[in-house]
Amino acid sequence: MATRWGIAGSGLISSDFVMAVKALGHDHKLVAIAARSLENAQKFAKTHGIEKAYGSYEELAKDPNVEVVYVGVIHPYHIYVAKMMIEAGKAVLCEKPLCMNVKETNELIDLARHKKIFLMEAIWSRYFPVYKEMKKRIDSGEVGEVVQVISTFGQCIDHVNRAIKKDLGGGATLDIGVYCVQFASLIMGGEKPLKVIGGGHLNSDGIDETTSVTVVYSNGRVATLMCSLRCTLPCEGIVVGTKGTLKVNYPMWCPESLESPSGKYESPLPKSGQKFNFVNSQGLMYEAQEVRMCLKKGLLESPSLPLDETLIIAEIMETMRKQVGVIYSQDM
Repeated sequence: MATRWGIAGSGLISSDFVMAVKALGHDHKLVAIAARSLENAQKFAKTHGIEKAYGSYEELAKDPNVEVVYVGVIHPYHIYVAKMMIEAGKAVLCEKPLCMNVKETNELIDLARHKKIFLMEAIWSRYFPVYKEMKKRIDSGEVGEVVQVISTFGQCIDHVNRAIKKDLGGGATLDIGVYCVQFASLIMGGEKPLKVIGGGHLNSDGIDETTSVTVVYSNGRVATLMCSLRCTLPCEGIVVGTKGTLKVNYPMWCPESLESPSGKYESPLPKSGQKFNFVNSQGLMYEAQEVRMCLKKGLLESPSLPLDETLIIAEIMETMRKQVGVIYSQDM
């Protein structure tokens, strides 16, 4: 039986997700789309061939034919929409960051666990074949004991409202820094760090536009993470060990290749012929496949990104941006 998807939010990332899911064929069915206005929902439904369109998220939550909801609304509304779907008994795949801060993240995770409903943060990187190969090579001891992780993500998007406006949940840490944090967390086994030391600069709206951070872990391990909305960084993920170095090539958040002592590994994305809004968005299919696998097995969270690790990632990001001076209304 096909996994029956509802889509919350009619923005660019929701469009890319839907196109990626459609390429997976009959195992996935797009049942309904909901947006803040019926007009937007109907337009989205017509573009993507979705049967039902709702002008409110409440209507989507009540649709008995929807099994799992992809939450693609802007960051500040993740908590509200995801809670609504969980309360209605729908499994949830929620875009990153899962919530605006640690308090909200705890609240959402506690609700999902109490209701025994599947919840997963949509950090799509985790499900790319390159990430799985990277983990395999590191676990085999190819680079020896990990000493240093270096991860950077920077793009010139200081003109994009959702990235630079505080009331939209903007900021380098939440918007793109999450990918650097999760990269380090994956290599460090989802371990809670000993300390986080960060600094950076704010824009006129009070969000971080450039942030650099050192994350100190046990056993002599350190991660250096850099993110920026003002410049293009290498956007690579590097793991340095006592025996060698592994590098996940650009774009590290949705990669198609890596290099390590045993040679280069390549996993090109399939070509669907679709025109996506963001780089390598065809790879959103990997997280959709993960959700289907988890639901079929009766799991309540993804083994590749457990909810406890999602919480640790949220804690690191909150420490990062608060050290730079970013305080959202949700923190008050």
